[in-house]
Amino acid sequence: MIVFLNGQFVPEEQALVSVFDRGFLYGDGLFETLRVFQSKPFRWGQHLERFKRGATFLGIRPPFSATTLRAYADDLIARNQLPDSLLRLTLSRGLGRRGYSPRGAAHPTMVMSLHPVPRATTPPRWRLVNAPYLLPANELLAEFKTCNKLPQVLACAVADLVNADEALLSNTDGFVVEASRSNLFWIQDRAVCTARLASGVLPGVTRSVVMELCARLDLAVQLTDITPAKLLQTDGVFLSLTSLGIVEAVSLDRRPLAVSPLTAQIRHGYEGVVQNESR
Repeated sequence: MIVFLNGQFVPEEQALVSVFDRGFLYGDGLFETLRVFQSKPFRWGQHLERFKRGATFLGIRPPFSATTLRAYADDLIARNQLPDSLLRLTLSRGLGRRGYSPRGAAHPTMVMSLHPVPRATTPPRWRLVNAPYLLPANELLAEFKTCNKLPQVLACAVADLVNADEALLSNTDGFVVEASRSNLFWIQDRAVCTARLASGVLPGVTRSVVMELCARLDLAVQLTDITPAKLLQTDGVFLSLTSLGIVEAVSLDRRPLAVSPLTAQIRHGYEGVVQNESR
């Protein structure tokens, strides 16, 4: 696999980052993951807009413009001959002095890599579990994909331990926010519901596509709160994520969840958007 590192294309075994890089030492950085369809990164503009906002918030100046970065991404996809894949962008503050202060870290590290896409012969149906780790409500950093993801890592470990497919994370107010690697939606009386931004949710790009689709399908969207117990009483639950799109949830803590026909309708609509924008 060829990797992009600071303006160079190198074999992955030669793509080395210093042990003193602040991304490694403190998680001082950002990342974005994009789905590549027919050699085109899906919703590149939306992902890069969040990436740029996050870099500004952290005070890290990306070493390349969005236009230059896109040219490098297209080149990376072509070099690896992976027209259908996952593209990850990682930006670290780079080398700096010892300690938390970012003073002196003037040369960010920029990495892009490609990864295989999970394949499924049928639409996946996931078993969920509640994780015991809480996300802070009203968290400013929740808007960005920072390199600090320990709650999500530990939540995934909980799911692995009980042979579930995904773990849900609640916030300090007691409401379900999202899953470890996906956004959460639930259906109630034909309204499609998802967590409010103030809950601490990551406003995912695929989440935004779902909300666009609901407007086209004349489905109401509600930004609201829900507890884990109330989630079991909804008309349906699904998740959205870059790698797989729309995934139906069928159980929570080994208790069955209702299945709504709207989930399949939204999944088909999402697949249509992807096809149209990848031509």
